[in-house]
Amino acid sequence: MGSGPREDFKNPVVNWIDERLPVFTLMQKEYGVFPTPKNFNYFWNFGAIAMVVLVTMIVTGIFLAMNYTAHEDMAFDSVERIMRDVNYGWLLRYIHMNGASMFFIAIYIHIYRGMYYGSYKKPRELLWILGVLILVLLMATAFMGYTLPWSQMSGWGATVITSLFSAIPLVGDSLLTWLWGGFSVDNPTLNRFYALHYLLPFVICAVVFLHIWALHVTGSNNPLGIEPKGPQDTLPFHPYYTMKDSFGICVFLVFFAFMVFFAPNYLNHADHYVPFDPLVTPQHIVPEWYFLPFYAILRAVTFDIGIPLTKIVFIEAKLGGVLAMFGSIALLGFMPWLDTSKVRSAKFRPMYKLALFGLVAAFVALGIAGAKPAEGLWLYVSQVSMAYYFAFFVVILPMLGKIEKTKPLPGSIHEAVTAKAK
Repeated sequence: MGSGPREDFKNPVVNWIDERLPVFTLMQKEYGVFPTPKNFNYFWNFGAIAMVVLVTMIVTGIFLAMNYTAHEDMAFDSVERIMRDVNYGWLLRYIHMNGASMFFIAIYIHIYRGMYYGSYKKPRELLWILGVLILVLLMATAFMGYTLPWSQMSGWGATVITSLFSAIPLVGDSLLTWLWGGFSVDNPTLNRFYALHYLLPFVICAVVFLHIWALHVTGSNNPLGIEPKGPQDTLPFHPYYTMKDSFGICVFLVFFAFMVFFAPNYLNHADHYVPFDPLVTPQHIVPEWYFLPFYAILRAVTFDIGIPLTKIVFIEAKLGGVLAMFGSIALLGFMPWLDTSKVRSAKFRPMYKLALFGLVAAFVALGIAGAKPAEGLWLYVSQVSMAYYFAFFVVILPMLGKIEKTKPLPGSIHEAVTAKAK
């Protein structure tokens, strides 16, 4: 970087720093004059929104950690002390608690945008995989944070979810003992989850850095799914998209503030305000809303997999549920190879668009069923929705690449934009 051309800044202090460490030249190159497709819509705001929420979560988390006690006898009381006695502790906790939901809203919309416009296709495969890795790290971080208040829902949620590792053949029991730090969910478990919950956001920051790096190497996708063919197809990132992102962030923060100040516990369960009692099981153990679709997939596998009419079983129901739950996330990482179509954007793929809307409907149905008892109608809803979810990736995507008749693509981004304007 030091041997390349450097920007000349009017501010003498900025110029002095940049001569010795060209960080401002780097920012100008990557976020100032960086060429960006001129047809972005507001779906492209959610990457920047997720970044803002991540920083908010880290800052509020650091201040909460100053007043939290990671001990089974004091964790619940320390959270109550934060809410009642620490100056603005209630605000910090409500921002952090609802910030997790805001983060998942932004990430889920960001993923949907990538799927709709084909942002996972060549040459952006690694960019997509890094995004899926961020989702996995975010889910792990959120789950561990969910356990820290050491309430009835926290403690029993940790017990149920961690117990799934015992289903892994050969190493399951040893892995579970190591994860718990003993033979049950106890003080060592809480300490481990607290340490990891504090560490993982910084790991997420590192992967986000790689994600953005990969984005700036390949360039951004756009709603048409065609590559820019020249300067007439692009705009400099600043001021056009810095302003557009700023507007989207402000609108999102209004919604975030409404949740914090007017409905802070709307997405919370009442059992989070009862201390954890390992001898009293809650009537319904329900994870946070952003885990519900995957929780429904876990519970939808109620049958052993083996040879019919015999006692030969290859995969027991518990292990099958675990594999289905983790497999549902892993499949996202294989989308660049499962989708064989040469056209990216769903704007020109009518059958893919319809199938993707079906996937969204199945995901929502799984979320609703995940909050209900795994019995009766809701069990069937989970199983049917899970079947479509896996069929979308394993059957529909590869098949559409061979049979789908796509619409003609425009010659260039500029041509499409000017035609729309006329």
